[in-house]
Order: sequence, then C-alpha cells, then structure tokens
Amino acid sequence: MNESSHKSSEVEKARTPRRQRGHARVEVLLSAAARVFADKGYDAATTTQIAAAAESSIGSLYQFFPTKEAVAQAVVAQQSADLSLRLANMAEASPDWSVEELATRLAGALIDFRANHPSFARLIDTPGVPEGVVLDVRKSMRVQLAAILAPHAPRLGKARLTAIATVVQQVMKSAVALSDDPAAESATAARAAQAELREMLRLYLLATLSQRQS
Repeated sequence: MNESSHKSSEVEKARTPRRQRGHARVEVLLSAAARVFADKGYDAATTTQIAAAAESSIGSLYQFFPTKEAVAQAVVAQQSADLSLRLANMAEASPDWSVEELATRLAGALIDFRANHPSFARLIDTPGVPEGVVLDVRKSMRVQLAAILAPHAPRLGKARLTAIATVVQQVMKSAVALSDDPAAESATAARAAQAELREMLRLYLLATLSQRQS
C-alpha cells in the first residue's frame, strides 16, 4: 500500500465511528419524532418537542433535519420501508400457505403494524408529508398487497386485486382509530376491539379468496 492509499485508509477508519454515531443519533431522533407525532399529530408537534423527547439539542436535530416536514418525511420513509420489507417477506412465503393461513397472517400483520405505529397513520392520513410521498407509499403498498393475494386468487384480475388491497388499507386505518377512541373504557377494551377488527379482516380475506377459487 502506498503512502497515499494508507492515508486514505486511515481517514476512512476515522470517519467510520463518526458515521456510526451519526446513524445512532438519527435513529434516536426518528424514534422520538414518531412518538411526538403519534401523540400530538403533525400540526401540533414542534421540533422543540421532538428534540426534547430525544434528549437532544434543537441544533442537533437541525443538523440532520432542517424542518419539521423533513423529520416527518424521514419517519414515514423509515416506517414504510419496514412495512415494505415485511410485505416482501410475506409475498415470498405466502404462495405455500393455505387461504386460511394467508388471511390470518396478513390480517394480523397489517392491523398490528398500524396499531404499533400510530405516527404512520397520523402522518399518512393528515397533511404534513408531501403529497407525492404519501401517494407513492400508498401505491407501493397496494401493489405489494395485490402481489401477495394474486397466487391465491388466480381468477381475479388486476383491478379486482387492487380493489381488495384498497379495502385492506382502509381497514388498517381503523386499527389506529380504535386505539385513539376516546369512548374506549380502557386500554384492554381498545385491544379487544382491535382483535375484533383483525378477525373481521381475516374473515373478509378468507371469504373473498375462497369464493374466487370455486
């Protein structure tokens, strides 16, 4: 290794810990932002609240995210990437499942994702994140859902599968509404309602896909 290459290697080694620390700091900021957006909603949330929730300075936040919109977009990107990976893994495994297993697994995974990521719904379903980003997330999810359903409903056309995927998305939104329902007597009651919603989606998928097989 010549002297120039050696120096370049040393510089890269020095940068690596800083990059790792920067990545860790971004993860903390995004986790805090997700909690604040879930609690306050996009409009009421502030960058000051996000920085405080991350136990960070506002300057540190602005170093990575210069605006609230940038933070919200990053949260959506992170969570949608997580959901996309889950759906991709399901698409790979699901052709070997029975319709019953598909309906059960898909309903549970989607309802639980929405319920466990309330900020996702807050940001996707309300103004804040650029409309183009929101549309891309929704379209991508519908395409993945349709791909998961297609092997189990070979007689259905693309339009019908997309319609079913759209219905699934709307049911998922209800999972968050249930978790935020002010009329719920307790957290236990809210979870029970979410379980009913998960069962409803399971039965809808089971009935729809089974009918089309006959």
